[in-house]
Amino acid sequence: MIETVAILLLSVFFFISGKVRSDIVALCSLVALMVLGILEPAEALSGFSNNVIIMMIGLFVVGGAIFQTGLAKMISSKLMKLAGNSETKLFILVMVVTSLMGAFVSNTGTVAIMIPIVVSMAMSVKMNPSRLLMPLAFASSMSGMMTLIGTPPNLVINEALINNGYEGLGFFTFLPVGLICAFVGTLLLMPLSKRFLSKPGALSGASASSGKSLKTLVKEYGIANNLHRLQVHSRSLLIGKMIGELDVRNNFGINIIEVRHVERAQRNLLSKNVVQEAADSDTILRSDDMLYVSGTDDKVRHFASQYNLEVLNDVEDENKSGLDFYDIGVAEIVVMSTSSVVNKTIKEVEFRTKYNLSVLGICRNNKYILQGIADEAIHVGDVLLVQGSWDHIGSLEKDNNEWIVVGRPLEEAAKVTLDYKAPVAAIIMLAMIAVMVFDFIPIAPVTAVMIAGLLMVLTGCFRNVEAAYKTINWESIVLIAAMMPMSVALQKTGVSEWISGSLVSTLGGYGPMLLMAGIYFTTSFMTMFISNTATAVLMAPIAMSAAQQVAVSPVPFLFAVTLGASLCFASPFSTPPNALVMPAGQYKFSDYVKVGLPLQIILGIVMILVLPLLFPF
Repeated sequence: MIETVAILLLSVFFFISGKVRSDIVALCSLVALMVLGILEPAEALSGFSNNVIIMMIGLFVVGGAIFQTGLAKMISSKLMKLAGNSETKLFILVMVVTSLMGAFVSNTGTVAIMIPIVVSMAMSVKMNPSRLLMPLAFASSMSGMMTLIGTPPNLVINEALINNGYEGLGFFTFLPVGLICAFVGTLLLMPLSKRFLSKPGALSGASASSGKSLKTLVKEYGIANNLHRLQVHSRSLLIGKMIGELDVRNNFGINIIEVRHVERAQRNLLSKNVVQEAADSDTILRSDDMLYVSGTDDKVRHFASQYNLEVLNDVEDENKSGLDFYDIGVAEIVVMSTSSVVNKTIKEVEFRTKYNLSVLGICRNNKYILQGIADEAIHVGDVLLVQGSWDHIGSLEKDNNEWIVVGRPLEEAAKVTLDYKAPVAAIIMLAMIAVMVFDFIPIAPVTAVMIAGLLMVLTGCFRNVEAAYKTINWESIVLIAAMMPMSVALQKTGVSEWISGSLVSTLGGYGPMLLMAGIYFTTSFMTMFISNTATAVLMAPIAMSAAQQVAVSPVPFLFAVTLGASLCFASPFSTPPNALVMPAGQYKFSDYVKVGLPLQIILGIVMILVLPLLFPF
């Protein structure tokens, strides 16, 4: 018992610290349970063959196909036209569309789909996108309570009921709970978001109509502080060379942002004869060209001396008068959890070679990284400032599982690409839902999901099989599968019985409602520090044991677990949607506390009062 508790507490510590990947922590705890003889190998590895895990893998694939075919974007964009220019209508419509989509698509996929649309729509009515992005994340979590597949904790409690000899939950058993959550949540979020998430002046002037300009982004990232101008003379060794050949980032630790070609030997930078050009890898340098280079002074001067370039010292004066970069495409992209670039360095990704783009800076937790970014490992949720032609930046939107383009002008962000495979994806999704909804169809839900995932691949809803695999968040899969046996260990060593006994002895005498409240808020508190699914896996057997000890139905107790695990808004790290909108909305931790904590507490009280009415003890 002591060993199990020690392993659990140590795992929680590393989950909270974030210094070690969560899936590695879970695997280490799993190995520890086996080495100490607490679990047999078959018991320890049972999570990897669990129906919940298999279903989650299939749902990742189905959700990825809906995303990649543009089906979800098509439906959302058409509905959002109903909002017109009304902020209130727009807010309500975002919540409604997100709730409808999140009931059938993973909350992470829902948020990824909705972010560029929400940003575009917000700017069209001159509303700060931060007003909508956090409610968007919260709505995706609340909508997950509408269906069996809406969120993994729902699958966890359903599995707990079946394993203990009770009847499983239906596909829409959760619907009343989800509708109440969505309704109450929307009512609360409207004043909370307006009070704490509105940032006056953020959409003034040109930015209100065209998004963040290059000039704004350069200032925001502080690139101008390390900006230098270099003159290519007639004797320079750069003449006739392509920028890609130089590999300046790796060889000199600098980055060429822009090339200005001076026609007819006109050296006046204010002249109309100056042609601005993004520094693509195939850009050929000519005599009298002006190079705009970012990097430290010593590295830039080393590069200049190497190729016989003149360093000009009037950049600061030009910045004060306005540095015109209007012909150059710049965008911010948010790295997805499913991206192949995660944990790779900028150098290893080879943005210049693969995408004809340069990475100028990284925004991580509202801190800007500008120096040494070539060797900086990319994290999930990082915002990368990329520079290049708009055509090359536009191609990034095709890699839906890699990143989300959020820093484009309004006209670009508003473009919704519809794929010819969208009707096929729609038919497969509807067929899967029909099988899971209607009990007379003799196909198990997990089988239906597996068939749907295979059909998405076989019918060409993905470019290739590798693209389908990329939609699967393997870190989450391994984390959940490795943590599931922990609940077996807790039961086997008597820990679950002890915790449930403590809750029963402390709160049981005051009635099942107060006991259920204790389970709810215990789960809610744990979810602030570890993943909601892992928390549900740990708390489900405790809730089951507590219900059995007081001789009441375990259904409301288990619903308290999934609600407490899913409706956690006070932390940006408790759920993937919360973390995903943090960089896109430029939120601070305090923003989640101001908006999420009141919402979390009030929703908790409402659901504790409602659950016994929907599912009597």
